[in-house]
Amino acid sequence: METYLLYGRGRLPLHLPEDLEVTVVRKPPMPLLKDPASRIQEALRSPSSGRSLPKLAEGRKSACILICDITRPVPHAQLLPPLIDGLLSAGMQRKDILILVATGLHRPNEGEELREIIGSDFILNSIPVANHFARDRAAHVDLGQTTSGIPILIDRRFVEADLRLVVGLVEPHFMAGYSGGRKLVVPGVAHCDTIFRLHAAGILNHPLATNCVIDGNPIHEAQMEVLRVIGEIHALNVVIDEQRKISFVNFGEIQASHAEAVAFIRPYAEVPVARRFRTVVTSAAGYPLDRTFYQTIKGMVGALDILEPGGTLIIASECSEGMGSPEFVEAQRMLNRLGYHEFVKEIMKRNLARIDEWQTQMLAKALHQVRIQLYSSGLNRGDLADCGVTPVASVEQAIRESTARHGDPRLAVIPEGPYVIPLHRAV
Repeated sequence: METYLLYGRGRLPLHLPEDLEVTVVRKPPMPLLKDPASRIQEALRSPSSGRSLPKLAEGRKSACILICDITRPVPHAQLLPPLIDGLLSAGMQRKDILILVATGLHRPNEGEELREIIGSDFILNSIPVANHFARDRAAHVDLGQTTSGIPILIDRRFVEADLRLVVGLVEPHFMAGYSGGRKLVVPGVAHCDTIFRLHAAGILNHPLATNCVIDGNPIHEAQMEVLRVIGEIHALNVVIDEQRKISFVNFGEIQASHAEAVAFIRPYAEVPVARRFRTVVTSAAGYPLDRTFYQTIKGMVGALDILEPGGTLIIASECSEGMGSPEFVEAQRMLNRLGYHEFVKEIMKRNLARIDEWQTQMLAKALHQVRIQLYSSGLNRGDLADCGVTPVASVEQAIRESTARHGDPRLAVIPEGPYVIPLHRAV
C-alpha cells in the first residue's frame, strides 16, 4: 500500500507491505471556499455575531490586531489585507493600526520569518508590526486575577487599543481543546506570570484539559474569564484543510464567533475510529509545526485515544530547528533523569510552571501509556538523547518491526498528525 505523512514542506512517502492491514485516518473531504477573498469581505461586512467591521471601526482612533506566530499555518496574506482596508476605509490612520504577533513565550519572529507570516510586503512596510514579549513586565497591564487565582497581565498595546481584533486558525489543541480565538490573547499576549500559572501541572493534569474538549476545560474557562475582564474583542476565524486551503471563515464577537468555528471544524477534525491499534503512525503535521521537537509532542498526544496501552507510536517530524527553547531542553533532561512518574510527581508540587515544561508534561503523559519512536532528519545525536523517545532510521522499518513485535498486522496511519484527532468509538 502507498500512503504518506506530512513532513517538512512536503510529504514522506510510505511503501507498506500488502500483508499489513492499514487504516488511514484523515479528515472527511472538506468544502473549500470558491472565492476566499469575497467570502472574507462578506464575513467582515456581515458578522456571525456583533457589529460589522465598518460599524466597529467608526470613530475609533486605534486598533491592535493579534496574529499567530510562525508555528501556525495561518493564511494571513489573505486575511489581513481586507481587515486593514476596512480600518483604513473607516478613517483610521496607518500609524494607529498595530499588528501584534502573539508569541506567548515563543521566540520573536523577525526578518524573513516575519515577512512569511504577514504574507504581504505592502502591509509589512506600511503598517506597524511588533512582537509580544512575555517577560517585559512594564509592557503589560495588571487587570487583577481570575477566580482561581491566575494573574491577568496582558500586553498594554492590546488592552489600551480602541479596537481589539484577533486573527486565528481554529484547529484541535492538546490542552485548550481548540486553538484560535481566546488563545491569541491568553497565552498569546499574556505576561509570563499569567502563562506560568495557566500552565501549572495541576491544571494540565485535569482530564478535560485535552484535545477537542471545550466544556469543562479549565484552560478554556480561565481564558474566557480573562476575556470578560478585558472587554470587547472581535475575531476573524479561519479553518483550513490538509492542503492549507480555506474551508471556513467568519467574523464576530470573539467568544461567539470562535464557538461557531469550532462547531464547523468538529466533524472534520474529530474522526471516530472503531478499534484501537498496537501500532499507530503519525506526523507532526509538517511545516511549520514540525520545525521543533517541542511542537512535535502535539502529534504524539493527538494519537493516544486509538492506541492500545503498551502499543507503539511512530511519529515523523523534520525538526529542522532542533529541539526548541533551552528551557524545554532542561525540562526534557529532567524527565530523562527522573523518569516520567517522578517527573510528574515533582512538577505537581508547584502551582507555577517553568518555561516550556508543560510540553514535557504532555510527553510524559504519552510515555506513561505507549512506546514512542521518532523519525527525524533534523535532530543530531545529542538532541535525540534529550528527546526521551526511541529514534528510528526508517518509518517503514519501524512499522515492520512493531507489527511483528506485537504479532498484529493492523496499524493506523494519521498523515496530518495533530490536525486530525482519532477518537475510539466502539461500534
